[in-house]
Parts: sequence; structure tokens; C-alpha cells
Amino acid sequence: MLCVGLVAGFELMPSAWCVADDVDPHQRERVEQGSPVALDRAAAVMTVPPGFHVELVAGEPDVRQPMALTIDPKGRLWVVENDSYPVWNPSPKNRVVVFEASAGGGRTYRRTVFVEGLNYPSGVLVGRGGVWVVDAPNLLFYPMKDGADRPSGPPEVRLTGWSAKGVHNLCNSLIWGPDGWLYGCNGTIFDLAIGAPGTPEAQRVKLNRGVWRYHPGMRKFEKVAEGTANPWGLDYDEHGEFVMSNNVVSHLWHVLPGGHYPRVNWGNDSGPYTFEMIPTIADHLHWGGGDWTESRGGEGIHSVAGGGHSHAGCLIYLGDQFPARYRGTVFACNTHGHRVNNDRLEPNRSGLVARHNPDFLMANDPWFKGVSLQTGPDGSVFGIDWSDTGECHDVDITDREHGRLYRISYGKPVEAAKPVNLWSESSSRLVDLQRSSNEWMVRQARVVLTQRGLDRVQEGRVERMLAREKNPVHRLRALWLLASCGELHEEQLAGLLTDADPHVRAWAIRLSVEDAPTMPRFLSRFTQLARMDSSPVVRLAIASALQRVPVDQRRTMLEALVDHAEDAVDPNLPWMIWYALEPVVAKDPKAALEWMPRMKIPKVREWVARRVASP
Repeated sequence: MLCVGLVAGFELMPSAWCVADDVDPHQRERVEQGSPVALDRAAAVMTVPPGFHVELVAGEPDVRQPMALTIDPKGRLWVVENDSYPVWNPSPKNRVVVFEASAGGGRTYRRTVFVEGLNYPSGVLVGRGGVWVVDAPNLLFYPMKDGADRPSGPPEVRLTGWSAKGVHNLCNSLIWGPDGWLYGCNGTIFDLAIGAPGTPEAQRVKLNRGVWRYHPGMRKFEKVAEGTANPWGLDYDEHGEFVMSNNVVSHLWHVLPGGHYPRVNWGNDSGPYTFEMIPTIADHLHWGGGDWTESRGGEGIHSVAGGGHSHAGCLIYLGDQFPARYRGTVFACNTHGHRVNNDRLEPNRSGLVARHNPDFLMANDPWFKGVSLQTGPDGSVFGIDWSDTGECHDVDITDREHGRLYRISYGKPVEAAKPVNLWSESSSRLVDLQRSSNEWMVRQARVVLTQRGLDRVQEGRVERMLAREKNPVHRLRALWLLASCGELHEEQLAGLLTDADPHVRAWAIRLSVEDAPTMPRFLSRFTQLARMDSSPVVRLAIASALQRVPVDQRRTMLEALVDHAEDAVDPNLPWMIWYALEPVVAKDPKAALEWMPRMKIPKVREWVARRVASP
């Protein structure tokens, strides 16, 4: 019989568990590991860089099975608890709970149950008049008065179609995009058909893995990009470029509207003639051994770039509390390595490259399973720990009694951040916050203003910010705020196509193809930009936007794009050009063959030839 347990990942001590030799091996693994580090020691045993501090906000029994985390404009922490995993079965313990810091400061948090008795919850987001909860097979909207902690009415089913078969490949990581749409990841290996209740099957959006978005006002659902294995974690940088974290091997991906990414052996891409997928932006792997299956254990998980292949909770840090070297870097929870990785993002032609920084946090607890990271109002970072043994998804035996919520801060420890409530701020103050160095303030102010709407005075202030602000990031924020509030006009977009900053020009292109009736007025300008613009960022935006343009109107823009020989080595453009070009080739193969010799991007020529030769 074995009577020893491993605690904190490095210390052997007597265990209360004694295991008979005939115990199921999965159960033996759990018993040998005993239990997670005790709550009063869990933060203290973690290793973080000098100057950082970790504190426990809440733990079992106040938090169990935490699967999702978000923070609202009042600075409150919203946590999804999924007690059913891995069995698809409603439970009174499937709930959304809210943690609010005490009004007078201190480290105490009041816990409130917002809703319970859910089916299989996996995501939560606050804004646009209520609370959005992914509770497969539905996306639910709970109306809520600003600042309240209870629903003000019954939930409304906005979308249906998420599968009950995914178990651990689920809809997750809800986030308000810069454009005012609700974005999320989806990791199922099964083909889904998403739509509003009652939508006929033929009119539903087909989806399996990738990123999607939903517009609450227009009640419109779209697929943004598809592929990878089980994406879990989604965020965007100061230019509005989305990055997602992913389970199984490559861990970071630049999310491009209309992009296709490798699926790692499971499932099929929606396009039979996609041919090749856009590669990861990471220039390294967090590896655990010579074979990717070995990344689940062994000495390799402790190497410099180790930890294993499973990641969740992508966060691009844009707060103002951490040292400047962390701004714009990516944090992601590493499941097998019981740690938080940190990668720096650098420009790479039209896109990004992610390079490995030293690991940021080592939990020193084999039960640590980080799921989500979120920046708070004061620039500190909050994270949830699923707290269980096993690997990515322990479906044989699941612990249902543990879970932790942590806060990571830098500098002199403080009792708690000052109380914040952006719902109670004036619209003038919320517009001012668009210049804040703390992105949390920027985004949450935009969420409140999108719900409230802009009066003529504040709309004029935002328009002047868009026209006159020298900082291009501030101009982007003004552009996004106008778009989110439905106050962006055609003449403004037309003027922004000549903006000095390529990211502003790129976003003007993206937003100009949102409205089908006005889109044709921009197409001739796109041709000029595709031919003459010096920025690959702008050409990428055009290639992406072309997937929304009618097929018979794409040719002149594509001709201009494939004339840039320098884009042959771009990490995105050959693929994105092809995804827009493929239906053009399919419609007129003979014309494509005549045109092909003049194309200056070899990969595109190759794919044209393959498509013409395909049935």
C-alpha cells in the first residue's frame, strides 16, 4: 500500500490517503497526488518575477470547477462553475457567481450567486444591458440593471446549436471586440449549425473549430476564422488584431477574418480547396519531450521552453501596473506545466510573431490548471485555476470540490484596488477614458457607451478625436467607439483610407465591407490601395475583406494583390489571397490559367494550378 502524497510539486509528506494495489490506475494517480496545496499556502508557494505578488481571492468551497472568468464595468469578477463536466447533465451547482471587493478596501470579497441550475455552462460576458452566458446548446442573455447582481428578468435564448458532444471542446472565451461585436472561440470536433431559435437548418451558420462573432443589436451571427485544435483564450492588441491560444502543440495564432488554420488530425476544413493553412505565429513550441504526447509529463516539462502543449486563457497585457517590458506581451496558462507562459509579440510583415519570454509564473502545485486570465481595473491580473489532476481533460475521474481565483499584482502590495463603477460615470468621462493607458478602462468605457449611446455633444468629441488625434492608437479607439455605437458614416470611412497609419487604414477597410449596400462604393479605392499602398497590413486587410465581396467583383483587386512579389514570403498574404481567389478560379478556370503566369506569388500560382486540375 502507498501512503505518500506529492504536495506543491516538490515536497514529499505523509498523506491521509492509502491506496490498495487493486485500485483503478486513474484513481491511484489522483490519490497519490493527494490534494492541492492548502488554500492558505497556495499563493505563497508560487514563483513569480521579483516585485510581483500573488494573492488568493477565493477558493473552495466558494469556487469549484471554475471554467470561465470575466470582469464587468464595476470591477466585479464573474466566474462560471461547471459541476457537470465531463457528463452532459444539468446540475444545481452549474452556476455563475460574482465576487465583489469590499467597499472599504481590504482583501475580502463578497460572493453572490447570479444564476444556478444551468445545463453545461462554459462562458460569461457582461454588457449591452445584461449578462451573456454560453450554456450549451444555447447562448443566453440575462437582462440586468447596471450594477445589479441578479437578473432583472428571465433569460432569452439568442442562439442555439452548440453541441452536447464536445465534453471539453466547447464554446468559450467570450469577449467584446473593438468593433462592438461579441466574439468567442469554439473547439468542438463536431459540425455545428448555429442560429437563432427557429432558424431553418439551411440558413444556420456551419461551425466547428475557430472563432465566431455575434452582433447583439442586429442579432447577426458570423464565422470569423476556422481551424486549430481546441482554441481556448482570445484577446486583441492595441491595433485590434486578435490572437488566440490553443490546446495541442502550437499555442498562439493570429486570428484573421476569413482565415483557415491547421486542425491537427481531427475534423475537416469547410473549404475542400483550401489546400494549405496559415501557420502559427509562435516561433517555438512549449514542449515536454520528443513526441507531442510526451508533453503531458516527464522532465521535459521543466525545460526553458517546456510545460507541454496545452494552453488556455490568452491575455495580451495592456495595463499600466506591470513593468513596461510586459506591455503588449501574451500571457497564457500552460496546463501540463502548471504555470503561466509569457511570449512577446513583434511585427512580422503583415502580421505578428510570438517569441518566448521566461515563464512568468510557476504554481509549484501539480493540481494547478489555469483556464482564464483577465486584466483588472487597476492593471493587476486575475486568473482562475480549475484545480485538478490528470492532463488537459480528466474525463475518467473529475474532482468537483476544488477551484481557486488569484490576483497577480506588481509593486508594493495594496489592500485592494479603489472601487470603480463605470456605469455611474458621465458620458464625457467615458469618452475621456479612450485616452487611458490602462486598456481595461478603455474597453469597459466603450462597453458602457455602446449600451448608452452617444449624444450629439459626445459624438462630436469622438469625431474630433478621430480626425485630429496624433496618436494612431487613440484614433483607432475613436473609430471603434463610433462603429460600436452605430455612428460611423461612409464619408468618415472614405477619408480614413488615406490615414497616415496603416492600422487605421486597415480598419477602415474592414469596417467598409460590413454594410453590403455601401460596399460597392469602396471597391475602386480598394484596387488603388492594393496596387499602391506600401503597407502589407493594408494589403492583408483587403485580401481579408475580399471574402465579403461578390465573386464577380474581385478580379481587379486580386490582380493588384498578386502583383506584389515581396508578399511571397509574407506569413499571411499568400494564403489570404488564395482564399479570396479560389472561387474566382472555380468560376472561370480558363481565364485563371491565362492570368496565372503573370502572378508574382509562387504559392498562389501553385494553388491556381491545383484548383484547375481538381474535380
